[in-house]
Amino acid sequence: MLQPHLSKLKILILILSLSLLSACASVPGGPTEGDPFESYNRAMFQFNEGVDEYIMRPVARGYDAAIPDPVKTGVSNFFSNLDDIFVIINDLLQFKFKQAVSDTSRFLFNSTIGLYGLIDVSTEFGLPKHNEDFGQTFATWGIGEGPYIVLPFFGPRTTRGTAGFVVESIYDPVYQIENDDVMWSTVALRAVDLRYQLLQASRVVDQAALDKYSFVRDAFLQHRRNLVHDGNPPQEKLAPPPASDPEDLDLEKELGL
Repeated sequence: MLQPHLSKLKILILILSLSLLSACASVPGGPTEGDPFESYNRAMFQFNEGVDEYIMRPVARGYDAAIPDPVKTGVSNFFSNLDDIFVIINDLLQFKFKQAVSDTSRFLFNSTIGLYGLIDVSTEFGLPKHNEDFGQTFATWGIGEGPYIVLPFFGPRTTRGTAGFVVESIYDPVYQIENDDVMWSTVALRAVDLRYQLLQASRVVDQAALDKYSFVRDAFLQHRRNLVHDGNPPQEKLAPPPASDPEDLDLEKELGL
């Protein structure tokens, strides 16, 4: 029963392994702190941009234009409800028991009254959506973030987040579907739904970013930092200013600074 799933998992692990090996083999070109594989990451970022420009973005726009809004909302709600399964698990692993009760209630209400998650009734009941994943759980357990890395097709991650992503993929209900046609159709629909939800954000990035790679990297790392610390990350300590040269101090005194 698990055999079809294991073959799909091997494909995923192979992609991730080849990506990590390529990053380790590349020679960094002017890496920044936390991004030692920048030359590889920029190349993979450009590859993903090409896939997005010629495939994902046009498909998402067509989906947006052709599908009625209530149907698109139902699709997004359905996948969000599936995601709540992992949210509940990670609530428990992070010892957020009160939140786990709320998220379990949310999942049960949406799965029953909300018709398998197609309708989000739980938000109206005062049960908000939370975002918890294995990457955040590993952070709670004290595992370091690791370098930033861009995966083919899957986009920006950290090594800690990549490990969490693999764990989630092993138990992802979508990958448990034994009928390959249904499974891949569901995977494709989820990818299109996610890209559709990001259409507006991508327009903002295209217009605002001089260096799109750096913009996406910094925004991603800040977003993950906020998630790990539940929206209240500790302030980073600023490096002390360099010691002033005695001649500069005398000049400042003469100028009255």
